Amino acid sequence: MNSKQPKLMDLSRMRDIITPHLAQISKNVFFNNELAVVHGDHSVFRLLMRHKPPFSINDHRFGIILSGEAHINFNLQERHITAGTLVYLGPGSIISPIKLSDDLQIFGLGLFSGFHMPFAYGQMPSAFNGQVRDFQLPVDDGDINIAQHIIDTIWQVVHHDKDYNRDCVTALAAALMHHYDQLFHKHKDILTSSRSREQTIFDRFIQLANQHCTEHHHIDYYAERLCLTERYLGTVVRQASGITAKEWIDRAIVMRIKVELRHTDKPVAQISDEMGFPNPSFFSKYFKRLTGMTPAAFKNSE
Repeated sequence: MNSKQPKLMDLSRMRDIITPHLAQISKNVFFNNELAVVHGDHSVFRLLMRHKPPFSINDHRFGIILSGEAHINFNLQERHITAGTLVYLGPGSIISPIKLSDDLQIFGLGLFSGFHMPFAYGQMPSAFNGQVRDFQLPVDDGDINIAQHIIDTIWQVVHHDKDYNRDCVTALAAALMHHYDQLFHKHKDILTSSRSREQTIFDRFIQLANQHCTEHHHIDYYAERLCLTERYLGTVVRQASGITAKEWIDRAIVMRIKVELRHTDKPVAQISDEMGFPNPSFFSKYFKRLTGMTPAAFKNSE
């Protein structure tokens, strides 16, 4: 069994993984108790991939894909990301990298829980207020350049002095968040005008499944939240995705279970209870039916 590990791919876990390699990657990676900056590299992501995804995070992370491509599962949805894309991952996100191209080049910023956020409670730009867990925005070169210049300036500030100007970094982080927020809403407005009502319902259902699958395993809860009948929601989800609503809920539950098994030392009985199953036996049979492995076998697998 693995030694004790925190539940999330949070600051302490990332420190354990990155620190032994910091001398080799410090040319392109800055890392401390407040933030992480990736400056045109992807080696840190390959290090993280060695440690059994999926991963869950509890902080805010921003990325710019400058070249190459990546195939990643963000909160149940598989995405193929290419150059010219801005990426955001928020607290509670579950990420499972599948494949990264050798020419992948990323600029990125991670704001850990110890970072002094630039916005007062309730004043966070709406793209980051918890309603949206992740987004990927294909944008033009001008918008990419603005985001890259902000992260590049943060990189220069944190390297200028060991006791760097934290107020300056906080202001730059605020500028980056405002930039992403504006582009998110611009992109959202375009999608809203072009998407059907059914696609909008499906997107909202997936969002709710990610947020509430540990407490609610059945479609009736989601239908009630969306003010729809179970029958109509089931029909919309199947037509939009080719997969039943129950299968999507199961995918969300299994993803959460995998994070718990791989990144905590909780016994199966505790995970079963926290995930809302009637008993550990039912929990184990459910997991094996959907994955082909028992929880114990999955926990110890590579």
